[in-house]
Amino acid sequence: MAVLALSLILTSCNDDFMEREPKTEIGETSFFNTEKDLKMYCFGLLDTPSYSYTEDAGTDMQATTDNVEIKNIMTSTNPTSTTISAGWTWKRLYDINYLLQNVDRAQVSDEIKANYRGIGQYYRAKFYMDKVKRFSDVPWYDKTLSTDDPDLYKKRSSRDSIVMHIFDDYQYAADHVKESQEDGNINKWVVLAMMARHALYEGTYRKYHPELELQSTATTYLKIAAQACEKIISSGKYKIYNTGHPNSDYASLFNNTDLSSNPEMILVHYYEKNVASNGIWGAYMFGNYIPCPTKKLVQTYLMADGSYYDNQAGYQTRQFVDEFKDRDPRMSQTLAYPGWELKASMSYAPGQGIYVQTLNKNFSGYHQLKGFPNSKDDDYYLSIDYPAIRYAEVLLTYAETKAELGELNQQVLDETVNVLRDRVGMPHLKMGVAADPFMQKQFPGISPELLEIRRERCVELAFEGFRYDDLMRWHAGKLLDEVPEGLFFPSLGRFDLTGDGIPDIILIPSSEQIPAEADKEKNANGVSLVYYRTGSIDDPNATVYLKNGTSGDIVTAKTMGTFTEPRDYYRPVPRNEIDLNPNLLPQLFGWTD
Repeated sequence: MAVLALSLILTSCNDDFMEREPKTEIGETSFFNTEKDLKMYCFGLLDTPSYSYTEDAGTDMQATTDNVEIKNIMTSTNPTSTTISAGWTWKRLYDINYLLQNVDRAQVSDEIKANYRGIGQYYRAKFYMDKVKRFSDVPWYDKTLSTDDPDLYKKRSSRDSIVMHIFDDYQYAADHVKESQEDGNINKWVVLAMMARHALYEGTYRKYHPELELQSTATTYLKIAAQACEKIISSGKYKIYNTGHPNSDYASLFNNTDLSSNPEMILVHYYEKNVASNGIWGAYMFGNYIPCPTKKLVQTYLMADGSYYDNQAGYQTRQFVDEFKDRDPRMSQTLAYPGWELKASMSYAPGQGIYVQTLNKNFSGYHQLKGFPNSKDDDYYLSIDYPAIRYAEVLLTYAETKAELGELNQQVLDETVNVLRDRVGMPHLKMGVAADPFMQKQFPGISPELLEIRRERCVELAFEGFRYDDLMRWHAGKLLDEVPEGLFFPSLGRFDLTGDGIPDIILIPSSEQIPAEADKEKNANGVSLVYYRTGSIDDPNATVYLKNGTSGDIVTAKTMGTFTEPRDYYRPVPRNEIDLNPNLLPQLFGWTD
C-alpha cells in the first residue's frame, strides 16, 4: 500500500504557494481564509483536457499502432495484476479532500462556502467515477489521511455503495454550485452535464452487465440522467451552434480560437499562445503512423438522403472517392476527403498539397480531419480552444436515456437527434424507423430507434473520447476482437485517391521491386505515381496488406487478440498494492494475481 499511502499524503494543486511553507502551516494559518484563496485552490483542480489523436484509439472506430492498454490485454497470453498495474493513484483525491476539509475556515458567507464545497464534491464524484469504471469496487475516502491512519488499509467498498456516494456528491454540487462562474470554470450546468454523463454510463452499464447483479437498479440512474438533462434543456441557456452552413458549422467547433460566445459550449478549456498553449498536437493527429480511422466508422455515416449506407448496391466494394459521395456532411468534416488540401504538413511525410494518403504509413487509408489545425500559423493552431462539454452530448444523453426508459417519442427525437441533424442538413429520424442490419449486427436485440441514437452518438462525438466507454457500458467489448479494416481495392494497378480521375498510386505485386524515382510512371499531371508492394498480412515483402492478398480491404493487423468477458471490462488492483494491503483482495471478474 506504499503507493496509496504516499499519494494520499502528497499534494500539488498549487505548487507555487505549496512550496513556500509546510502544507499544515499554509492550511491552518496562511490559506483558506478568503474567497480568493478558495478560488485559487479550485483553479488548481481544473482538468486541462486537449484535443488529441488518441481519444478513441484502440476501439473499432480508430485502430492504432500505439501502446494501448486494451490491446496489450487482449493480445497477452496471461495478463495479470503484475502486468496490468496502472490506475491505482490517489493523489488527486487527497487534493480534493484537502479542499473539502478546509473550506469552512474561510471568512465568507455560507453560500460561498457551499459553492466551493460543491466544486470539491463535483471533482470527487468525477474522480471516483473514473475509478469505478476501471475497478468497480474501490475504497471510499472522504477525508485526507496521514501515514498512520488505519483507513490506509481498508477494504474495498461495493460498486453500489461507491456509486451512491458519487451521486450524493453530484447532487450536492448541482444544488449549491453557482450557475455563473468565470469562463472555463465549473458551474451548475457543468455539474449537471457530467452528472448526466455518468448516470447514463452507470444506468446502462447495470442494465447490460449481468455479472454485477445490479440490473434491477439500472432505472434509478437512467432517471437521474434524464432529470439532469431536462434541467439543462429547460434552462434555455444552451443551443446547438447552427449558422446555416451545413458543410462547415460542425467542423468549426473543433478548430476555433474563441469558443467563449459559442452557444453550444457548456465547458471550454481556453488556450492562447504564450499564455496557455495547447501544444503542437496536430503533428501527431496528422502524422505518419498512429491515428487510423476505420472503414467501420466510414460505413456508419448515413447517406445524405438519410438512407443506410449498407442499403446501397455494392457498398462493400466502393472505393475511397466514391465512399464520400452523398454522405452525412459530418463525414467530410471528420475525415480527410478526396481533394482536400493539406496546408499544415506537420510531420506528414508527403507534405503540403492535395491530400494523397500514405498507405503503408497510415494503414487504413483514412485520416482524421476533425480537430486538425490545418494552418501553418502557430498563433492559430497553438490557440485553438478545446470544447470539453458540448450541449450536443446532453441532447444525445437525453435521447438515449428516454429510449432506455421506454419513454422515447417523436417529440424527444425532434428536440434532440433531429436538432443535430438540422445543423448538417440531414433528414429527421422518425419513430418506427426500419432497423439497419449493419447496426443490428453490432448490437443485436436493440430497438431500431435506439440503434439510430447509438449511430448518431458515434458520428456526432467521433474522436471526442466516448467510443471506448460506450462499448464498455453497452456490453459490446467483443467488437474489439474485429481486425480494423481500411480502403477497398478491387485489384492491383493504378488508383485515383484525389477525385480528379487521374491515378495517384499504383499497387504492384510484393515480388516486384519499386523502380528508382527517375523510372517511375508519371500520371497525366506529370506527377510520379506512388508505388506500393502489395500482399497478404503474412507477406514479409508487402508494405500494403489487402484482405485477399491482391484485392479487398486494407488490413491493419493480423489479429486484435481476444476480449475476454467479463474480465476485460475491468482492471485488477495492482499486485504491489495487494502485497502491502491484502484487504484489497479478492480480485474481481476473473482477474488473477
